[in-house]
Amino acid sequence: MNYPVIRGAAYCLFHAPDMLINQGTTQTSERRNGDSEHLKKLPKSLRSFDEVVKYPPNQVYIGNRTPEQLSEMATPWYENLLDGVSRDGKYGGIFTEDELVGLMKVVDVFGLVILEESFQASVKAKLEVKKEFAKIKGIDNLEKGAAEFAEVEELVKKGAEPLFEGGRLVGCVKKAHDYDAALTSHVMFENLVSKASAVATGMELFAKTGLDPADVDYIIECSEEACGDMNQRGGGNFAKAIGESCGCINATGADTRSFCAAPAHAMVQAAALIQSGVFKNVVVIAGGSSSKLGMNSKSHIAKEVPVLEDVVGTFAIHLSENDGVSPILRTDAVGRHNIGSGSSPQAVLTAIVTDPIEKAGISLKDVDKFSPEMQNPEITKPAGAGDVPEANFKMIAALGVKRGDFERSQIPEIVKSKGMPGYAPTQGHIPSGVPFIGFGRDMILDGQIERAMIIGKGSLFLGRMTNLFDGVSFLMEKNPGKAEPAAAFDKEEVRKMVAEAMRDFAKSLDA
Repeated sequence: MNYPVIRGAAYCLFHAPDMLINQGTTQTSERRNGDSEHLKKLPKSLRSFDEVVKYPPNQVYIGNRTPEQLSEMATPWYENLLDGVSRDGKYGGIFTEDELVGLMKVVDVFGLVILEESFQASVKAKLEVKKEFAKIKGIDNLEKGAAEFAEVEELVKKGAEPLFEGGRLVGCVKKAHDYDAALTSHVMFENLVSKASAVATGMELFAKTGLDPADVDYIIECSEEACGDMNQRGGGNFAKAIGESCGCINATGADTRSFCAAPAHAMVQAAALIQSGVFKNVVVIAGGSSSKLGMNSKSHIAKEVPVLEDVVGTFAIHLSENDGVSPILRTDAVGRHNIGSGSSPQAVLTAIVTDPIEKAGISLKDVDKFSPEMQNPEITKPAGAGDVPEANFKMIAALGVKRGDFERSQIPEIVKSKGMPGYAPTQGHIPSGVPFIGFGRDMILDGQIERAMIIGKGSLFLGRMTNLFDGVSFLMEKNPGKAEPAAAFDKEEVRKMVAEAMRDFAKSLDA
């Protein structure tokens, strides 16, 4: 069978300390409490851009270091920064807050982003230097519509969402409707952050892999944002909006939502569309979530840890028809958490880990790497959530013991060899399995591993519509080679065969 393949992946981070202070949900909620000690302490616990670039997990996320190398580095990582590293990575890059704000203006097609004239001029010069960004449709937005500082200040007083850089007001996002709660200035700000960060990552994917945007047939966007208006709050389409800015002129697309599990759903959907022959090249993409910046900042400050949730994370993945080389996505062994699967951690992992393993006719021993929720433990442990990836790896190993795949004494070894340290920012959909796809693809191509399982899990109860969890998984495997279609008969040969059969039939009647 010709399974679809994973052709490439891109991962980017956008440092956004001012957005953390002014738009992160933890901080906006804290402002309701009046005089806040947390908000007073917060600025002193923020990192510089240089520290963000040198932070080991961030270097892993963009592909300059591997998860295996991270496991050997001294901890805490925030006290053991890397020297001589670049903000440009194998899979993407780390960008500054002014670049993100500038990109928001670039992808804004309704004139909602207003930038102060001197800031707009400076960020225009920065973005145009990067050839990938210079190709974004809308880059000429930075040549018009600039405002004097007093005008920006007045717009903010009237309710526009402020944009800061280095603590200085540099622009704002206006509301898109006078009274529509789905088109307020704050909602438009969040949606433009998600769109801008996704567009930048899409351009990185095209640059890193050589994929021509015009060759993309379909785009699936799978972040945790939702665009729409008061008649359909989440009914909009980020996918086509992103594709438009990226120059994907021959593509259509739509959004997929399932909280943290959405990327895994999107990957399976993309694979199904390709294998069915509907589309040849599909891009799965997600922008980041500004609302989750500084989500656990209170716990970090209380434990004297830097506020590490200061980056917006993104990814983009290219899937295509089988090229005979790239790792395949096994559509016959997709794990899924059914409605009746049960909500205990063991029930969830059984449904999305061991059940698909049995479908594939293999054991847990045959999976070289598992990639579940890859949250950075330096973010989650101070907040009381523990080391999430390690907990998942231990449970997978325990399920293997129960199945007879491993001995109990092997659990620590299995956790180390088949797992890896978490290194992704806690942006919900961002850490859920997909950060390893780039590494897994390269490791399979290099012959280091044969097979990896990507595991996405989601908390559907957050929407107050159900108490259910969600989960989807899939296997990435070494490509066994492209299966050639059965040889077609020559028309003349078919004619002769039919004539001969008819003669034989006539003879049988005569007999």
